[in-house]
Amino acid sequence: MLKRIALLSAVLATTLGNYAKVKLPQMIGDNMILQQNTNARLWGWDRPGSSIKVTTSWNGKSYQVKADRNGRWLVEVATPKASYTPFQITFDDGDITTIKDVLSGEVWVCAGQSNMEMPVKGFGNCPVEGYNKAVTEARQYSSIHYLPIPSTMAMKPQEDTRPCEWKVIGSETVANASATGYFFAQVVNKTLDIPVGIIMANKGGTRVESWLDEANLKKYTHEPMDSIQIVKKFSYDYHRPLLWGNGTFHPILNYTVKGIIYYQGCSNVGDPAGQYTNRLKMLVEQWRRDFKLGELPFYFVQIAPYNYGKKDGDDGALLREQQYNASLVIPNSGIICTDDLVYPYESQQIHPAQKQQVGERLAWQALNKTYGMKEIMCESPAFKDFTISNDTCYVHLKNDYNSINRYEDLQGFEVAGEDRVFHKANAYYHYTKGIIITCPEVKKPVAVRYAFNNWGYGNVKNRALLPLFPFRTDNW
Repeated sequence: MLKRIALLSAVLATTLGNYAKVKLPQMIGDNMILQQNTNARLWGWDRPGSSIKVTTSWNGKSYQVKADRNGRWLVEVATPKASYTPFQITFDDGDITTIKDVLSGEVWVCAGQSNMEMPVKGFGNCPVEGYNKAVTEARQYSSIHYLPIPSTMAMKPQEDTRPCEWKVIGSETVANASATGYFFAQVVNKTLDIPVGIIMANKGGTRVESWLDEANLKKYTHEPMDSIQIVKKFSYDYHRPLLWGNGTFHPILNYTVKGIIYYQGCSNVGDPAGQYTNRLKMLVEQWRRDFKLGELPFYFVQIAPYNYGKKDGDDGALLREQQYNASLVIPNSGIICTDDLVYPYESQQIHPAQKQQVGERLAWQALNKTYGMKEIMCESPAFKDFTISNDTCYVHLKNDYNSINRYEDLQGFEVAGEDRVFHKANAYYHYTKGIIITCPEVKKPVAVRYAFNNWGYGNVKNRALLPLFPFRTDNW
């Protein structure tokens, strides 16, 4: 009996000892970047009821917090203006834990599926253009740090990620950074001259439903919620609803960030009209609610042309239309067009190589709308209205910055008559009449489309040389 008591006492002492020193989440560690000029959240676990003193070296200020009955604690610390000066944070509950080389700057989340996940080094048979240049220039961007959140599935929301750590950009580390996220961070870093942190919380192949929480999925979808039914319906794990949000995204929600960039949609091609628009809007509302940081900026990417099994099909175009419509109903958001960022040989390449331009265009959205640099022309042109006179259509655009890139040889337009059969059209630009479109095969046109198929080609751009969003004037 005495032996049992002694053994239990030893186990109890060991258990309490495990909680005697503060435990920090994987996100909080050396080389982290904190959001500047705000009250940034720090959190962790300790013995229930224990007191933790958090001290920040930039101002020498200490904050006292007590672990709740479950051992959880959270404290907000005032962060300084962005700088390249490294700081320390100490956590003292009787034992001291110190994290070093902490910078203050701008922090963005990189979310979505494989085109956001795609690293600077590319995937197998899927290169990223400019890889060697990125490696040779990496030392110039050592104030960009990234945190690769391990992709994890879970039936219940997780409080912490699997092991990961902040990486400082350098020639040996840049290869594994999200290409889109890194090139986004490059532009923000160079333009604002401040450190930039990117949190890479994404998973290739995921659908928008993969990131929605249980409450939204139950209320607004017919997705299965039982683990057996989920596996039975979705043999590919990356298509499964709920699980990736619980395991990969939920653990980052305490972190204080500036905004979110998002590249996803390929796995939702074929969704019914309006469904993706509504669910993406729902996801943004969910993330904004859970981050508790107000109306976080949300900038996202319209999927690039891809054949989806049939070049002249329109499944991809219909999803791109839903994405564009989402940009109209999600406040404090912006969408970039990538219609011109595929090479002719990439019709069967769902991971196009030109990721630097994607990151740059997202950064221009952020610099204009979030950081107030209105001099930057960040919008692609979009359809505004059109009129028909006899056999001629006149299309007018918005966000063209009072100019388009060419007067003649405008490619990508089609027109149809009442038979709803589309034919390739001739188009040119007139500075007062807009884009003038005719087609010898269609004497009485009723509808116009531009690059509205899976593998569409168009060459219309605005003054900023940003491509025209694909569009249709019909609803057939």
